[in-house]
Amino acid sequence: QVQLVESGGGSVQAGGSLRLSCAASGDTITAYNMGWFRQAPGRDREGVASIMTDGTIRYADSVKGRFTLSQDVSKNTLNLQMNSLQPEDNAMYYCAADRSPFKLRLASQIATMTGRLDYWGQGAQVTVSS
Repeated sequence: QVQLVESGGGSVQAGGSLRLSCAASGDTITAYNMGWFRQAPGRDREGVASIMTDGTIRYADSVKGRFTLSQDVSKNTLNLQMNSLQPEDNAMYYCAADRSPFKLRLASQIATMTGRLDYWGQGAQVTVSS
């Protein structure tokens, strides 16, 4: 099984950028469908971006054009470059993995399905001030 550890969170002003990384150990990230999710206080966890084992990348409408997901296979990490950050991006960001593309895609679209994913990191806080 895979273990996930996020890093790179922090505080920025609106319009700024941050880069999150999810370091995987115990297995190779290319064997998993992976995604970034976020949860703001009082809100459900929601999908931000995902990559399937076939290389397909999807983004939530709210981050399209601002966030970029990438894999660094040599470092076994999943990265999320976040540009033009806004206060509404304030949240704890989590990396997740699952061998099932169906479960990953469903969780990316339906908040109540996020609990079905098999592997999660501990989260990284992103704070954007206006």
